[in-house]
Amino acid sequence: MRWRTGRRSQNVEDRRGLRLSRSGPRMRISRGAKGGGIGVVILLLIAMYFGVDPSVLLQNVPTNQVSTSGEPQFSYSAADDTMRDFVSVVLADTEDTWHELFRQLDRTYQEPTLVLFAGAVESACGFAQAAVGPFYCPGDQKVYIDLRFYQDLKNRYQAPGDFAQAYVIAHEIGHHVQTLLGIAQQIQAVRGRVSPVEANALSVRQELQADCFAGIWAHHAHRSRHILEAGDIEEALNAASAIGDDRMQRQARGYVTPESFTHGSSAQRVRWFKRGLVSGDLQSCDTFNVAQL
Repeated sequence: MRWRTGRRSQNVEDRRGLRLSRSGPRMRISRGAKGGGIGVVILLLIAMYFGVDPSVLLQNVPTNQVSTSGEPQFSYSAADDTMRDFVSVVLADTEDTWHELFRQLDRTYQEPTLVLFAGAVESACGFAQAAVGPFYCPGDQKVYIDLRFYQDLKNRYQAPGDFAQAYVIAHEIGHHVQTLLGIAQQIQAVRGRVSPVEANALSVRQELQADCFAGIWAHHAHRSRHILEAGDIEEALNAASAIGDDRMQRQARGYVTPESFTHGSSAQRVRWFKRGLVSGDLQSCDTFNVAQL
């Protein structure tokens, strides 16, 4: 991915050197946060409500508490600085893309903030630890990411590459676009009136649309700024496949329960990312009015 000459966003908030004055179990209480499906794909309380097996989520969640004393949590390295630079460029590129697309809709794109943290973080959606993976919080319109999760993306999920990393950010920005367009609010309102299985199905459609929006970003970013290199698309498709619900459930417990899916299968995630990538058109990302995902 050609990124080093790209514009850097001013909307990056770096909290990696901060310590939290928080005690008690390291569990995130969500108020509408949307995750990208990497790490613990959904929180325990939501999992229990929506019928997902909590054991899938708890197996990799640390049980220790957040320290309120001692040395700072994070020490910077040259690699950390490079990665901060990278996500700043990707964020700026999503800003440029969505500003233009919103202008075509006669709307104004409101830029989100990307928060870097180490270990745990407070958001308007509650307290989160790094194990939940990157997530978007509509309450403060911020994307949260512990950059060390990219090591998991490469090593645990076998999805290396800078464009795979960019796809994850673009997916979370897709949730921000859903918030700005009012889609997320409509889905949240409906969830409270349907069964857990139906709520899961809505979540899948919402996540697949965010994948499609990530593909739209890649389409327009390459057309305008020629960011893609050989192998980049394969990296993104590999990442989308690696975090499908079916693949993650099978790895975690050896079997799959489709009714508990919240993000979509590997094939679905790949399919909807490719749809956005090929079309570059918001109309092609209407996951809520198609019979077959």
